[in-house]
Amino acid sequence: MSSHGQVEHLFRHEYGQLVALLARRFGFDYFDQVEDAVQWAMTQALDTWLKQAVPDKPSAWLYQVALRYLLSQLRQQQTHSSLLEQSAEQHGEEFDEPPLSRELNDALLRMLFVACDDKLAVESQLVFTLKSLVGFSIKETALRLFISEANAYKRFSRARKHLQQQPLQLDSLSEHDLQKRLPAVYRALYLLFTEGYLSSHEDLSIRQDLCEEAIRLTERLSQHPLGNCPESYALLALMHLNTARLAARQQGGELLLLEEQDRSSWDQQQIALGLRCLQRSAQGVHISRYHLEAGISAEHCLAASFAETRWHKIVESYLLLEKLAPSPFHILNRAVALAQWQGAEAGLAELKNSEIPAWLSRSYHWYAVLADLQLRSGNAQTAKCNAQLALSYAPSENIRRLLAKRWRLSPRKD
Repeated sequence: MSSHGQVEHLFRHEYGQLVALLARRFGFDYFDQVEDAVQWAMTQALDTWLKQAVPDKPSAWLYQVALRYLLSQLRQQQTHSSLLEQSAEQHGEEFDEPPLSRELNDALLRMLFVACDDKLAVESQLVFTLKSLVGFSIKETALRLFISEANAYKRFSRARKHLQQQPLQLDSLSEHDLQKRLPAVYRALYLLFTEGYLSSHEDLSIRQDLCEEAIRLTERLSQHPLGNCPESYALLALMHLNTARLAARQQGGELLLLEEQDRSSWDQQQIALGLRCLQRSAQGVHISRYHLEAGISAEHCLAASFAETRWHKIVESYLLLEKLAPSPFHILNRAVALAQWQGAEAGLAELKNSEIPAWLSRSYHWYAVLADLQLRSGNAQTAKCNAQLALSYAPSENIRRLLAKRWRLSPRKD
């Protein structure tokens, strides 16, 4: 891996850990300075490692550079003298590695629970965690949550202000606090994986590092008594089953449609892991959205071919998913699956009979599904108009190329 590539890799794997670790020691009052220090360390790494060899312990190198920069900035402010004295005692020795635990108090995982404060709106929790702890830009965060960038900035500022005002010590979350915040943490991990699986990034359509980090954190969570439960294993099953198809989703830098993928290249080890997790998730009577989505992914992984997929089972799962966790995207996906099962006209009828929120008209997903089904049903003129709208709303060139390639295909006979 090149020095630049290694910095990018470390940014995705270590950025949140470094922010979380320093914030844990210095508190949310200094969160802006913590972020600046970590970004400074990343910049220094890029500059230094292009000229010199990458250090043996790059994580420790980043931690030390960020810590020294942060202390240097705080020394310039007289009001922080007592904090500096305390920090000097804590950090008097050099660390060979950042002191990151491998249990729930893993710095990033625990900080996710801190940030997912149930006194904050869920959307504000997610904006803060995605931007500050995962390293998304405001644009990426807004695209993933289907809100405007201005709204994302407001929610981020609101969450940061709230967290800075809390007297809560970062290591004093009770079991009750953790349990209440667990659903929001699941959602943050789910969004982290989703962004890796199909990225809104202009240059990267798949970000495997994000998928790996989401799996790592979810596995850590499942190993703790709090997270050793069916929902964690259902989320892990979904991640492993989708990860199995990552390599087959690209060829020569181009995204491939599901029906174009070489199923022999799907990672059978990941599929086996996913199926084992899915089996573990079947304990008890509770069923979550992650159970249903993992079941849908399992149907794809177990089908011998695209044509042999049990589309009726997938339609049934989306019906249950819509009742359990209502979302217009479940409706769109159900319409697509229904079209594969009963024909494009059936899929279009499903959309016509469904209530679709106005905000979805800003998403390429809506127009892409309409264009695809209309093209397949023979309504080429209307399909062309919706195809152009989908292309105009697509967040990256990779996704635009994928959509254009799909519509160049001859309509299938249903």
